Amino acid sequence: MKPYRYIYLAIAVIILASCESTPKSQPNAIPATPLQKTVTLDKNFKIASGETLYVPVYSHIYHHNRQEIFELAVTLSIRNTDLSNPIIITSVRYYNSEGKLVKQYLERPIQLDALASTDFFINRNDTSGGLGANFIVEWVAQTEISEPIVEAVMIGTDFQQGISFISPSRVIKSQNNDKRSPLK
Repeated sequence: MKPYRYIYLAIAVIILASCESTPKSQPNAIPATPLQKTVTLDKNFKIASGETLYVPVYSHIYHHNRQEIFELAVTLSIRNTDLSNPIIITSVRYYNSEGKLVKQYLERPIQLDALASTDFFINRNDTSGGLGANFIVEWVAQTEISEPIVEAVMIGTDFQQGISFISPSRVIKSQNNDKRSPLK
């Protein structure tokens, strides 16, 4: 056998052995978020302010004359903008286009300290909400505070095309004037 064949074989083995494999990301994996601080609201908890917010979200949008669907991942972001006071998130509910509850995200209320934030994620493969999906977010505070920022960020990428946009919340109900919290 000719000696240059062995040389080519040795070079090929060296090249293949030096290749580094990169781990593929798992498309359905959701990174862990820091533990949310759960709280209990008792009958002595006085509400100085609070709101019920409607946040429109889109699990997909149409393109190419409504012939194709572009799936979107959704991140609901809740940010306490107050410099010194916490807020309590009492409920985060996800509804589909027909107005039916898809998922309740909180088992118990959570506290967001001053300038803290939290988020809730819907995978782009989850189309249970449909085009007219929404979140209903309820929050309360024991003092007058600056209103939190609650908005959804939708993002999707396919091949070399990408789209992202935000959807701000709308107040649909307000609570003010030191009312006692309702107990269930």
